[in-house]
Parts: sequence; C-alpha cells; structure tokens
Amino acid sequence: MKYFRLLFASLFRKKTRTILTMLSIFSAFLLFGLLSAVNALFNSSGTGEVASTRLVVQARTSFTVSLPLSMLPEIEAIPGVQAVSWRQWFGAVYQDSPNNVFGFAVPAARWTAMFPEWVMPEDQKKAFAETRTGIVVGKLAAERFGWKIGDKLPLSSNIFPKKDGSKDWQFDIVGIFDGIDDNYRRQTSNQVYINFDYFDEANQFGAGRAGIYNVQVAQASLMESVAAAIDARFLNSANETKSQTESEFQLGFARQIGDIGLIVTAILSAVMFTILLLTANTMMQSLRERIPELAVLKTLGFSDGTVLMLVLVEALLLVGMAGLAGMAVATAVGPGLTASIGFPPLPFDLAAWLRALGVIVAMALLVGLWPALRAQRLSIVDALAGR
Repeated sequence: MKYFRLLFASLFRKKTRTILTMLSIFSAFLLFGLLSAVNALFNSSGTGEVASTRLVVQARTSFTVSLPLSMLPEIEAIPGVQAVSWRQWFGAVYQDSPNNVFGFAVPAARWTAMFPEWVMPEDQKKAFAETRTGIVVGKLAAERFGWKIGDKLPLSSNIFPKKDGSKDWQFDIVGIFDGIDDNYRRQTSNQVYINFDYFDEANQFGAGRAGIYNVQVAQASLMESVAAAIDARFLNSANETKSQTESEFQLGFARQIGDIGLIVTAILSAVMFTILLLTANTMMQSLRERIPELAVLKTLGFSDGTVLMLVLVEALLLVGMAGLAGMAVATAVGPGLTASIGFPPLPFDLAAWLRALGVIVAMALLVGLWPALRAQRLSIVDALAGR
C-alpha cells in the first residue's frame, strides 16, 4: 500500500499515452466479455428447467422441411410421450421490417398446455383457442409497438401467401403473454403466436403440415430412449426424423451461421494479440523514459527485487483497471443485447470473471516481465551516466 502513490505517479507520468492505452485495453476486454458470453450461450446445455423434458422432432434433412400432421398419432403412441404439439415458422414481417417480430403458427390449446414458461390469464388462453384469427403477442413487444387486446394486427409473411396470392395477413390480438422469469421475459420483446387452424386453412401451400413437433416426455430419464424410438419409427420412410432436446435444437439453429466457438476464438485472438503489442510498447517506452528515476530509487535503497515488483505491479494496474472496467460494462449491457433476437440473456457468471482475471494477469506478466527484468538488472552508474 505504501508504494501506491509512487505507482500511480509512474503510471500516469504521460497521461495522454496511458489513457489512450487504457481505452484500448478497455475496448478489448469489453469485446472479450461480450464474445465470451455469446460463446457460452451458444454452448450452454439447457434452456431452463421447464424445457428439460421436451424434445424437438424435425425432418432429418433440415428443419426447413415440413412434416405431415399424419405423423401426430404415431408420435403420441410411443411409450414415454406425454403430450405433443407442433409449430410452423410463419416468417412474420411487421411495418416492413423482417426482424422485429418472430411469428409461429401453433395449435392454441396444445401450445398453452405444453409451454408454462409463457404466462397468460386463462380467459386469454381460451380466447386464443376459440378465435380462428387470434394471435397472442409478447408483453414487451406489446409495450414496444403499443399493441393491446382487441386490436387488429396486420402482418406480412415472407414465406406463406394466402390462397388469393396476397402475403398480407390480419389477426385479432386476443392475449398478451409474459415470461415466467427474467430469462423468458426478455424473449417476449419480439415473439408472437398465431392460431394454426386459421393459418393451415388460409395459406396457399396447402394444409396438414408442421415445421417441427414439440414432444413432452414423461420424465427426463426417458428423453434419450423416446428420441431414439421416434426416429426408429420413421426410419426409411418418406419422412425420416431427427429428434433432439429443445436446447440442442436451439443451438443447432444458432450454429447455422457457422462455428461460433471458432469465430469467437479467432476474433479474440486477433484483438488480444494487437492489444498485447500495443501495451508492451507502452511499458517499454515508459521504462526507457524513467531509467534515471529507477536509478535514483536504487540509490535511495530500493532493492533490485523491489524495483522488479514495482514495474510488474504497474503493468498489472495498467491492464487490470482497464480490463476490469471493460468486463464491468460488458456485464451491465450484455444481458439485454440478445432480447431483440429472441435468445436468452448473455451469461456473465463467476467463471466468466475468472477467465477475464486470468487473461489480465497473463497479459500483465507478458507486457511487464521484460521491462521489470531490465529494471532489476539496471546499473546505477550506467543509468545516471546515460549509458
């Protein structure tokens, strides 16, 4: 503690250079925090306790290929299956923006029974099941767009035209659902669900097909066997299936853009290497400017080991203050960034902070060790003579 004033005086000897270097480190660790959280999100093993006993059954070739509703009774008959629902991606567009809402056509009664994470009053659930043109919207989406129950909601579909060729659909808002916790609540910012019966009857491409099946399994221990039984039932048929947990399906959907882990690692490696060179240059330049001052410290009785530790701690302060500030900002803003795309909030747990601390210490050692060793070996006579 008694050396802190000396350390800070040395660190901010050239204020502009130090501040610019710290801003660079801050930006690097802000990016480190956000991208690490993205990678952790895409590689997480679950989507919440309520989804731990649900399977997703898709076409074996791709989730973009629809499956016939004639498969429903066969799936329901498989031992261990407790309930089955389904959904079809609608491709909803609101106010000419293709990314502001995610729309799905679902069987109303089955959907409300299978997905307790979406909270809605019973009278609204009933209205959704009984209104053919009904639609239920997320609470945050309703607040964002000013929707309320009883409104007519015009949506376009970039996939499914109506039988008259028009892609303009109109629905009646009969319910507003909320999330069971903060995780799901954030996802209500863009999700809407329309009554499958109306969609199935009115779309131009024909009736009786579902994008995916959602299967509720009686207990978690049966998940693997039920998934295998479903796939075996439709093996070598015209509609072969691929059954997986709900979390695996969501991760597979996200990974359509590529190997998230490899992308994140490549970006972070490039950024951290650049910042490492920049910070090392700052430390070396600072040391060269302060050689006479270090010689004076040794003259006053500071040991070689003390001088070594002073330079190393200075490097740790330089990297640590900026790095921790970057992580703090990432933790503050990160959880809300994924709400607009329907994913859970970015996870910032103790493990994320421990990884950041490890990187900070490693970077401080890399940029500070060589200057510290040079300061330790410094000859007082040569330094004061300018040699």
